[in-house]
Amino acid sequence: MKRFNRDENVDEQVDMSPLIDMVFILLIFFMVSTTFVKDMKIDINRPGASSASAASSKSIRVYIDNQANIFVDGQPVRPWVLQGKLRDMFSLMTSKSVLIVTDKAVPSQKLIEVVDTCRLAGADDVGVATENET
Repeated sequence: MKRFNRDENVDEQVDMSPLIDMVFILLIFFMVSTTFVKDMKIDINRPGASSASAASSKSIRVYIDNQANIFVDGQPVRPWVLQGKLRDMFSLMTSKSVLIVTDKAVPSQKLIEVVDTCRLAGADDVGVATENET
């Protein structure tokens, strides 16, 4: 029977290069898959109201700018597509409330059309954002 003796001076080291490669791959994966918050670049001058109150943070926000363009979640939406988009969003949510943030210069007819479209899409609660006049 033959015995193998280990040399006492030999250092055994773990090869770190595969570990470093995996860390870089994971870093790249998480950097690419992360979503970043986009700032709204819509300039809206909201109307004022003395009875203004805080809105729910769970409501869907529909923006109407001073040129009567409609935005949902920062994405421009055509008026005839708004109802379908809201229905799709409501199917994923438990709360069916909509907050309309509109500019002072938007004609009331346009605001009424958007409120009506939100209600036809199945919204239980539709509110209009204002600034508190105190």
